[in-house]
Amino acid sequence: MTATSIEPHRAIEAIFRIERARLIARLARMVRDVGLAEELAQDAFVTALSEWPKAGVPANPGAWLTAAAKRRAIDRLRRDRMLARKHAEIGRDLSEEDEAGIAAIEAAMDDDVGDELLGLIFTACHPVLSPDARVALTLRLIGGLTTDEIARAYLVSEATVAQRIVRAKRVLGKAGLSFEVPRESDRRDRLSSVLEVVYLIFNEGYSATAGGDLTRPALCAEAQRLGRILAGLAPDEPEVFGLLALMEIQASRLAARLDPNGMPIPLTEQNRARWDRLLIHRGLAALERAEALGGAHGPYALQAALAACHARANRAEETDWRRISGLYDALRAVMPSPVVDLNRAVAHSMAFGPEAGLALLDEIDRDADLRNYAPLPAARGDFLFRAGRSAEAKVQFERAAALSRNDRERAFLLRRASACSGPGETM
Repeated sequence: MTATSIEPHRAIEAIFRIERARLIARLARMVRDVGLAEELAQDAFVTALSEWPKAGVPANPGAWLTAAAKRRAIDRLRRDRMLARKHAEIGRDLSEEDEAGIAAIEAAMDDDVGDELLGLIFTACHPVLSPDARVALTLRLIGGLTTDEIARAYLVSEATVAQRIVRAKRVLGKAGLSFEVPRESDRRDRLSSVLEVVYLIFNEGYSATAGGDLTRPALCAEAQRLGRILAGLAPDEPEVFGLLALMEIQASRLAARLDPNGMPIPLTEQNRARWDRLLIHRGLAALERAEALGGAHGPYALQAALAACHARANRAEETDWRRISGLYDALRAVMPSPVVDLNRAVAHSMAFGPEAGLALLDEIDRDADLRNYAPLPAARGDFLFRAGRSAEAKVQFERAAALSRNDRERAFLLRRASACSGPGETM
C-alpha cells in the first residue's frame, strides 16, 4: 500500500465501522443467516476498498454497501442453488439501482418499530441461545467488538468467546428465525438480555478495553439511541428507563474525561463545566421515570442513582460519597459481581478513607476472575498512594499498566507510577 492510499483506506475503514452493524442487520433479515450476513458485509467492504479510492466515496455509503452486498448475496444464492424464492425477491429488488429504489427496499423490510439493528439484537437474544452466547454474539454483531474485547469485558478467555459466537450462529441458522423485533409477549421475555447487551456496548464505548483510544463515543451514541428506542417500545418497564438514565448521565462526562493528548482525567479532577447538562437533564428525568414505575432498586436504576450523585455535585468536594457507598451496598445485594465489589471498595475508600478501601480489596483480591483485571491493582495503587504508601503504590500501578490492553490507559498508569517516586499527594 502506497503512502497516498493510506488515508483513503482509513476513511473507508471508518465508514465501514459506522455502517457495519446496520448492514449486517439488513442482510440477516434477507438471508436468515447471521454468519452469511457477516461474510456478505465483509465482501462489500473489500469491494469498497477497491472501488472508492478511484471513484470517490458515494453520497450514501450505507446504500452503496447494501447494494453491493445484495449483489453478492444473489451470486452466493445462485451458486449454491439455495433459497430460490428469496433469490427471486432480491433480484426484483435490485432491478432499481438508484438510491430511491434502495431506500424503498429498506423501508419495505422495516419491522414494527422501524429499526433493523434492534431487530437483530432481539434475535441474537433469543431464548434458544444461552445468556452468555446472546451477549457475545450481539456485542460482536452490533458493537463490532473483537473476541478479545468481549473476553476482557466478561473476564473470560478469548477462546471461550469465539466458541460461543460460532455456536450461537449455528443455532440461529438452524432455528430459521425472522430477525425482527418480536411481538409483545416474546419481547418481554428477552428484554433483560437486550438491556445487558446495550449496556455492554455503551461500556466499551465509554472505556475501551483495547486499542489506541480510551473512549469510542460512536459506540456510546449507538447504545443511547437503542436505549431511547427501547424506552418508546416498553414505556412501563422501569429498568429500561434505569439503563437509559445511566447511559445518558455517564455520556454527559465524555468530553471532560480526556485531556488534549487523549489521556484520562480522573473523575475528581474533571472540569464539570464541560459536562453536558442536556444529557444530565435527560438522564435525571429517565431516573425519575424508573423510580415512579417502582424500579428504584433495580440494578440499572441503582447505577443511575450512583451516576446522579456525581451529576448533582457542582464540585468534586461536594460529592456525597457516603450515599454512594450505601448505593453500592444495595447494588451488591441485587447484582453481586467482582466488579461491583471493586467499585464498592473505591466508594468506601472515598467515604471512609483509603484504609477502608484496602480492607475491602483484601476480601476480593483472591477472586480468580479479577486476577488479570487492570482496574484492581490500579485501585489498590490509588488507595496506597492516598494512604502515603508511595513505594507500594508504585508497584501496583506498574502491575496495572502491564495488564492493560489500552494504550492511553497504560500510559496514564505508568505516569501515576512515576509520580509515586516523588512526594505523594491525594488525587
